[in-house]
Amino acid sequence: MARIEDYAIIGDCETAALVSRDGSIDWLCWPRFDSPACFAALLGGPDHGRWRVAPADPTTRVTRRYRDDTLILETEFETAEGSVVVIDFMPQRDGKSNIVRTIVGKRGRVPMQTQIVLRFDYGSVIPWVSRLEDGTLRAIAGPDMIVIRGDVPLHGEGFTTVSDFTVAEGEHVSFVMTWGPSHLKPPAAVNPVKALEVTEQFWTHWAAQCTYRGQWREPVIRSLLTLKALTFRPTGGIVAAPTTSLPEQVGGVRNWDYRFCWLRDATLTLLALMDGGYFREAAAWRDWLLRAAAGSPDQVQIMYGLGGERLLREWEISWLPGYEGSKPVRVGNAAHEQLQLDVYGEVMDALHQARLGKIPESADAWALERALIKQLEGVWQQPDQGIWETRGAPQHFTHSKVMAWVAIDRAVKSVEQFHLDGPLDQWRALRDQIHTDVCEKAFDPELNSFVQAYGSKLIDASTLLLPLVGFLPATDPRIRGTVEAVEKRLVVDGFVLRYDSAATDDGLPEGEGAFLACSFWLADNYLLLGRQDDALRVFRRLLDLRNDVGLLSEEYDPALERQVGNFPQAFSHIALLSTAFNLGHVRRQNAPRPVEQRGKDGDPQQ
Repeated sequence: MARIEDYAIIGDCETAALVSRDGSIDWLCWPRFDSPACFAALLGGPDHGRWRVAPADPTTRVTRRYRDDTLILETEFETAEGSVVVIDFMPQRDGKSNIVRTIVGKRGRVPMQTQIVLRFDYGSVIPWVSRLEDGTLRAIAGPDMIVIRGDVPLHGEGFTTVSDFTVAEGEHVSFVMTWGPSHLKPPAAVNPVKALEVTEQFWTHWAAQCTYRGQWREPVIRSLLTLKALTFRPTGGIVAAPTTSLPEQVGGVRNWDYRFCWLRDATLTLLALMDGGYFREAAAWRDWLLRAAAGSPDQVQIMYGLGGERLLREWEISWLPGYEGSKPVRVGNAAHEQLQLDVYGEVMDALHQARLGKIPESADAWALERALIKQLEGVWQQPDQGIWETRGAPQHFTHSKVMAWVAIDRAVKSVEQFHLDGPLDQWRALRDQIHTDVCEKAFDPELNSFVQAYGSKLIDASTLLLPLVGFLPATDPRIRGTVEAVEKRLVVDGFVLRYDSAATDDGLPEGEGAFLACSFWLADNYLLLGRQDDALRVFRRLLDLRNDVGLLSEEYDPALERQVGNFPQAFSHIALLSTAFNLGHVRRQNAPRPVEQRGKDGDPQQ
């Protein structure tokens, strides 16, 4: 099985496929990110669904790249007989969803093979395949239909579809696979050449709108393109990742479904888009946020479906063995039922930053915010499951209380700066109360650090966010002490763990990789502390972790020296963008970017 970092993503802003270095599409959920997979070899084997296009003979070299600033993947295979390039992409939808795979002969004559193993419902359902009058293959099972067209003959073999063909220098061979509802007629054919041209224009035009001009343009553009690829265009929602159950520890049980939209990602996502100059996407994300959180304030969730769906029931797929035996394979996410107080702060901060960024105001935004604040006033003192969505007993997590403070602080600032209506004195008093509560109960003088939860002796990387959200300045001795404690207790081979999984009551067996976003947060703290060389060192090392096409997963296992967790991970790329923009601000201004001015200046010309 391929390593997680051996995959690349292609997508059409409604779903995405993962393509391995050996030319196999091992993961695809159709027609949406959260639909059941029709290619699920990623979490099992070839019999669970895949589409491989590769040379028939052994390869001597494989190289990959994205074509310029696009999501068009080019994989070059070299053999003893010659070389070919496989071009993989998904055109933007025009009433139908397609995958196009074109093989271009570069040198010599290369015998090629393709094998299509379609298995609907996460690898469990073999479709009925028939050949239409024009030679098109049609595969149907239940509500799903997939049609396959190719420039060379395809035939059935052992419940798979295969073809052997040869591509000579200068020749092109294309295959197009299209999804459609099974009760409708087969979708019309797509011209591969025209589709490639239009797809390249779409991504190139989108990337050209980026206003960043700084030192880190390549990783910034690739991260923004990845974020765009994870956006569900019909609603503006952004999935955390296009995969489920890629393990945080290979062989372990920390396997979660990330094909949903987290409110926790709201502020950093909004800022990353605005900082990159993508205000239309930022506004769409803000609007999705408002729709998803709308309703009774006591029913606000920490995550929602692509369209704002609330019922995300978690269940396990018994027939899939999991990535490298990492079971269980989960669909849905039970964390949507948890109380996580920090989401109030994320929502309030995101909407406040949207105002600072001059995104046109929504008529319903302030009314919803006031309702959320009223709900928070009654629950902020309760224990919760926290930012890491632990499955142990609820605790008074420090980060949760700090984000409750953020929610009230942003409400105060919205009244002060935008002259909105609200009980200003009451909110100021509550803000002070929460601040005092955290400083008294979450700081351990013995450890000289803020700790994971009230009364705890454990260090938690989420405390690195305290200066980043403006709770205390980085120059405060308590923040300096917290950074030192994280360096001492949570840094492994230069990367930051979320917490000590052996000591933390998170309801799960110990063991996971270093959480990449936390390492970016450490770099951000170094900048605030004036340790620019240390920030650059951490940032450059994190950039080195990206795979050959610039992608990051959720975590990194320093012992195995490989990426782990769902892939590609929006939060990792968002954190990369934030640090890159902060480094640019320091370079231009010789000072870190003020926390409260993040949305005021998008730092477009870094």
